[in-house]
Amino acid sequence: MSVHDQQAALTEAIGRDDAAGVTAALEAGARLEERGAQGATPLVAATKARRTRAALALLEAGADPNAQDELQDSAFLYAGAEGLDEILRGTLEHGADVRSLNRYGGTALIPASEHAHVSTIKILLAAGVPVDHVNNLGWTALLEAIVLGNGDADHVEAVRLLLAAGADPTVADGEGVTPLEHASKAGQREIAALLEQALAGR
Repeated sequence: MSVHDQQAALTEAIGRDDAAGVTAALEAGARLEERGAQGATPLVAATKARRTRAALALLEAGADPNAQDELQDSAFLYAGAEGLDEILRGTLEHGADVRSLNRYGGTALIPASEHAHVSTIKILLAAGVPVDHVNNLGWTALLEAIVLGNGDADHVEAVRLLLAAGADPTVADGEGVTPLEHASKAGQREIAALLEQALAGR
């Protein structure tokens, strides 16, 4: 079989979420970092398709967790943003760069906080992702959890986790609006109370 055929076999194995098929295709000559649609490596493609077993097999075979596609998504950044915890842990075990940035100039922690993926936030904080990084929109993870959140129980917990990890409640957005001002304006009372408590303890 040609390399092209082996690459097709790898793509098919990823589609089936077939770890053994992934390994067999690689052993037969498929390229681990071959770029496909939108510049995605097999690992990025597997991650975006939520094919966990395939993604973990690729990581075990040495796939680069930091390789980014044309949208600047890596397996690590995408798994963090979408709450794909098993793949996220795999990328961290295989050398993911916790300081890497997406197309918005943000860390994986920022979209994870926006979506209030609580378990993912815990993994990212434990891994050492910078908690106060400011993205191109002028927002930290804390600000995104408030501005783009809805104040529900998961977003309250996201804010609590960020503050417990040392997030600075005084860091305002690009217009100078603070997290507390955003939370108060949005009627997010529980979050506002957490912020007031954090500010009082400074």
